[in-house]
Amino acid sequence: MDNTQYSSLVKQLVDDLKGVFTSAGLGGEAGEYKLLTQSFLYKFINDKFLYEAKKFDSNNSYESIMKMSEDDYEFLQMDLGNKSAKIKREDLIESLFNQQNEDGFSEIFDATLNDIAVDNNDIYSVETAGNTEVRLFDSNLLRDNILDGSQRDIVARAIINKLSETKFDKHIFSAGFDFFSTIFEYMIKDYNKDGGGKYAEYYTPHAVAKIIAQILVGNDQPQNVRIYDPAAGSGSLLMNLASQIGTDRTTVYSQDISQKSSNLLRLNLILNGLSHSIRNIVQGNTILNNKHPEKMDFIVSNPPFRLDFSEWRDDVEALPEYNDRFFAGVPKVPAKKKSAMAIYQLFIQHIVYSLKENGKAAVVVPTGFLTAQTGIDKKIRQKLVDENWLSGVVSMPSNIFATTGTNVSVVFIDKGRSEEQEDIFLVDASKLGSKVKEDNGTQKTVLSNDEEQQIINSFVNSEVIEDFSVSVKLKDVKARNYSLSAGQYFPVKIEYVDMTPDEFSEKMVSYEDKLEILFGKGNELEGKIKQSLKKVIYRNETN
Repeated sequence: MDNTQYSSLVKQLVDDLKGVFTSAGLGGEAGEYKLLTQSFLYKFINDKFLYEAKKFDSNNSYESIMKMSEDDYEFLQMDLGNKSAKIKREDLIESLFNQQNEDGFSEIFDATLNDIAVDNNDIYSVETAGNTEVRLFDSNLLRDNILDGSQRDIVARAIINKLSETKFDKHIFSAGFDFFSTIFEYMIKDYNKDGGGKYAEYYTPHAVAKIIAQILVGNDQPQNVRIYDPAAGSGSLLMNLASQIGTDRTTVYSQDISQKSSNLLRLNLILNGLSHSIRNIVQGNTILNNKHPEKMDFIVSNPPFRLDFSEWRDDVEALPEYNDRFFAGVPKVPAKKKSAMAIYQLFIQHIVYSLKENGKAAVVVPTGFLTAQTGIDKKIRQKLVDENWLSGVVSMPSNIFATTGTNVSVVFIDKGRSEEQEDIFLVDASKLGSKVKEDNGTQKTVLSNDEEQQIINSFVNSEVIEDFSVSVKLKDVKARNYSLSAGQYFPVKIEYVDMTPDEFSEKMVSYEDKLEILFGKGNELEGKIKQSLKKVIYRNETN
């Protein structure tokens, strides 16, 4: 089978599990995504363990593993180390499958996941800003999410049957990032939408994440780097960047206020071979409680644009590192629409503060940020340009995010620029892409592979393309009030037409004749207006 067939196989498992939950009346319920993602994770971890065991010794199979002595099995787990999760033999899917006819099977299922979570707490737990830990699996997954007790055993048996029917083999585990990013997007597409309250997650489109990763890394080959997202969501930007650099040369750091997002990011890390970074996931408020004070090599972020943070706005100004971290200030609370508070301005400043002296960053911003002539936006742009930290901007097509109509751009920051680097590269990709209608009726702009590559190549190679990209001197940006809109720097095109003296005279006579006609019509209209004004009379009507 090729990757397409394997992808269909895995997607079929996802669909089958969703079918199980829908049949039990759980479709669309708040806990459905937990049931799906945790069941899938159990499957993935189980098969990855068996895969690594067989890779270690080709004679290892489920049957031979079950016949091992306790000591031999313990030695096997030690030999595998961090290549797989620790799993008791009775917690393997096939062992659980063999117990499905027992009474209270849902309790056995829950106990199995609980065992795995406890045994792997030091690897897979997510830390919160309050220094507590969020486990890999809920302690009572089925009991807490299936309120109808009569349905629990039925659902548990259906899950274990679906998990045992599908086999994840070595081809799937060696398939790589593109395979698992597709599977991840497919799995969470119904759960990572903007319906989760004020901290709504917006999934960064793969095209945007790919463009950001390839431009940030460029032609470099970084080694042993820290990559960070202070508003990570489910991690699409981090996964693309880690894949571009190499997962074995990357350590991921993240923070996000949403528990759901942090759990999805953990799933993403496990699928993409980055389990070693799970301990660096933090759930909590990045602005108020920054849990990653260490400076980063690369930062990527698509932060929330607008959000009411009036309740804790004054607490930001009280932070001990306030002056260094928030050099441009904190947005004021508007008198009427608090939800319009531009929280992205805090994240941009935090990102600049969190970069190493030679670090690089890419931040998604509303396109209005590029030209605002007052306030915090202007101060941030001025700082980036004056310090020579701005390498360029890419303005994206409208509706590149299906969930928001806000036009967006990506600002690229490079603190390691030398004094000789006096150019800022600006790309206007707003005219690219094709309009596609989503299932929910919204319209989205989709970039083709060639268009993605055009943006990447133009930026990385500083290739100037007419009406698309331009290289601008720092002094010229300052002269235009720090505007970063590419269109303002495109050269004005003047068309010249060759003509003889006779053709020129004929053209001028034609213009004069047309002007005489227009002047005549103007005089006629002027006369009519004057006549109409003379007819206007004053009338005083009283009751």
